[in-house]
Amino acid sequence: MHKSPFVYIVGAGPGDPSLMTVRGRDCVAHADVILHDHRVPAAAMSAARPEAERIDVGAAAPKPLDQDAISYLLADKAREGKVVVRLKWGDPFVFDSGGKEAVFLHEQRIPFEVVSGVPVTIAGPAYAGVPLTYPEAGDVVVLLRGNEAETDEPPRVNWTHVAGAGGTLVCYAGALQIGAIVRALLSHGRPSGEAAALVYDPTTPQQETVDGTLGDLLTRAREDRPALLIVGAVVGLRGHLRWFDARPLFGRRIVVTRAREQAAALADALEQQGAQVIALPAIRILPPSDPATLDAACDAAETFDWLVFTSVNAVRHFMTRFLSRRDIRDLQGPRICAVGPSTAAAIAEYGVRVALTAADYRSEGIVQALAEVGAVDNARFLVPRSEIARELLVEQLRAAGGQVEEVAAYTTVGGGEGSAQGIYRMLLEREIDAVTFTSASTVRHFVELLGAEVAADLLRTTTVAAIGPVTAQAAAQLGIEATVVPEEFTIPALVDALVDFFTAPSAPATAR
Repeated sequence: MHKSPFVYIVGAGPGDPSLMTVRGRDCVAHADVILHDHRVPAAAMSAARPEAERIDVGAAAPKPLDQDAISYLLADKAREGKVVVRLKWGDPFVFDSGGKEAVFLHEQRIPFEVVSGVPVTIAGPAYAGVPLTYPEAGDVVVLLRGNEAETDEPPRVNWTHVAGAGGTLVCYAGALQIGAIVRALLSHGRPSGEAAALVYDPTTPQQETVDGTLGDLLTRAREDRPALLIVGAVVGLRGHLRWFDARPLFGRRIVVTRAREQAAALADALEQQGAQVIALPAIRILPPSDPATLDAACDAAETFDWLVFTSVNAVRHFMTRFLSRRDIRDLQGPRICAVGPSTAAAIAEYGVRVALTAADYRSEGIVQALAEVGAVDNARFLVPRSEIARELLVEQLRAAGGQVEEVAAYTTVGGGEGSAQGIYRMLLEREIDAVTFTSASTVRHFVELLGAEVAADLLRTTTVAAIGPVTAQAAAQLGIEATVVPEEFTIPALVDALVDFFTAPSAPATAR
């Protein structure tokens, strides 16, 4: 990657951030300045450094004067000694002004590189379940540029040749253009009964596909949104090949309240099922306010019979502190009890063997599991946990005859203030399908963000999903009923429970 002034003309793809190339993401990560089309999603710039300057330069197909201004801005930023990324919707060299910008940079003797992106005319049909080519469906694919400006004049092309080419025709066009293009195709010989489709917001969670015949589209096209027009026999395969909008949570907006650094697993699993994830990290996980007690526990770890970890957070923060002071081999003395498979897996990452995994996440189940292996009476337990964790586990271990030392390994504080207003509006307008809670602290801090009465009132009309009974009980104490609680208290089980809920015959309609 160049450190001297340089311009990368990068295609961001048609909307789904995961379609951006590895090379494109790498360019964004090293950029000093990013000039991006308005349509490029913020997620496409997630790899950018916090200090990178971001400039929204408007539409993907700017007017000539606007295009000149963008070209000069590219050159000026590069001459300031900056590494510049020109981030463009789709592919910069397919029906885009990337070629003009590259020529301008060449004339200004500014070095540049072009990084291809996936064009909407390629990815859009695939996400709609329409292959551009198929045996016996024609040997021609025509990519037609549609004018995205607010005009109902069709593109200036030889419509006789275009309509008569056969095969598959694909065109991304502005809302006013769709009708003009369809009429031009019909008037120049394209059959009215030929299979055709319009794909709105292709490759995004808002994708909507209208399919039928070319003649049908004249009355079914929307007048407020641009669309991808696909014409040809291949559209008939959509009923067999649609996958993107056939996923069980497609079209559902689901709020994830987990801490930002932990939200990826849940967000990714929901998105795999088609959901649009809205992040509202209600909490942040921080080191304990007083690490001295944790340090002392780390120094005396081998004097305990058992280390009991009740969460992945406890594992991560205890191990980080322990390894800053001692070698992992010093942890061979005490046996390890993990609560649930996720916690056990986190421990195993450090090369430490787990002696007991308690399947029941409640304190009663943990004590029972330890008692069944004769591990409680007179045994010494070290329990690293949150500063605000419930006392029930410690009390029950002591009641069973154990000697327990609990130590704060981490603390949770509120977060998400910047997003709370947007979530409030969406809940108020019933644009949210579900809100997920993965701990009692996420419930408490979510309620703090919105206010107790407001949160309870808004969530009465929204599906609430809690990862387990402890979290559901915390919600109930605040007047919030959890309607989805999985039998197994894990992230995969929570996602499966949401899928089962929203695919049931009695499932509520999509919120938008």
